[in-house]
Amino acid sequence: MQTILGASGQIGGELALTLNRDFTSDIRLVSRNPEKINDSDELVSADLMDASQTLQAVEGSEIVYMTAGLPIDSQMWVERWPVMMQNVIDACAAQGAKLVYFDNTYMYPQTNQPQLENAPFTPNGPKGQARAEITQMLLEAMEQGRVEAVICRAPEFYGPGKTQSITNATVIDNLLAGKPAKVFLRDDTLRSLIFTPDASRAMAQLGNTPDAYGQTWHLPCDDNRLTYKEFVKLAAEVFGVAGDYKVLKRWQLWLVSRANKIIRETEELWPRYTADNLFISDKFKSRFPDFKVTTYREGLAAIRDEQADR
Repeated sequence: MQTILGASGQIGGELALTLNRDFTSDIRLVSRNPEKINDSDELVSADLMDASQTLQAVEGSEIVYMTAGLPIDSQMWVERWPVMMQNVIDACAAQGAKLVYFDNTYMYPQTNQPQLENAPFTPNGPKGQARAEITQMLLEAMEQGRVEAVICRAPEFYGPGKTQSITNATVIDNLLAGKPAKVFLRDDTLRSLIFTPDASRAMAQLGNTPDAYGQTWHLPCDDNRLTYKEFVKLAAEVFGVAGDYKVLKRWQLWLVSRANKIIRETEELWPRYTADNLFISDKFKSRFPDFKVTTYREGLAAIRDEQADR
């Protein structure tokens, strides 16, 4: 049994498709209100804030994927992430299940230094601090031998469906709606973005590779990094729309953030948009040379085609 915690999100849903296609049909989907993705999926409703419900959700699992997410809300992250992670670690330890944790880079330095798996944690706000704390909790549990786990770390997303990211919300969604894209702070710094289906495929691969455990892995991205100026131009070409965009300066972002809580919650990430974001995934690519990374053009075309099919 391979169990996905947080199966209702974009990453969890694509992970279920990948596991069923490439590895196993014995899949359990866990969320507050799970829905089948494959015909053979087992559904379990659970709240990961509840230790007993988490234990029951994990029971009988060989591999557990932690892909749960929370709304972009600092107080919620600080209060809930440590409880959820502790419950998941305890449940996996009690059941003897392997844990595959989907991590992000909120705690990384927001500089132009290349980011490897051993990058230091220097969070710039409460959400980054929360992610650093729960990742450290898992690393300590791994070192103590309580749980066999693998950490799968991804930079900012872009992708189809329910993908939630700054790039989707400010660039892709606006262009698809015939509106000018909005770019944070600068349009000339290189971005590292991961296509959400690639993130899910890579997680499935790592989860089903025994010698990958006990390590942190950067999930694979297209190394042909683009600036937002180049990304908007390419997206407009692929979508067949005008490539208009506006760069929001810091004072403009600050003003908008006073009235818009979501923008305000991104403030701790603003420095990353003023420097090249060089997320290095060479370790994964060397270990899995046959893994095909989706190019930006291919990813944007897939988003366009999905939108057309709606």
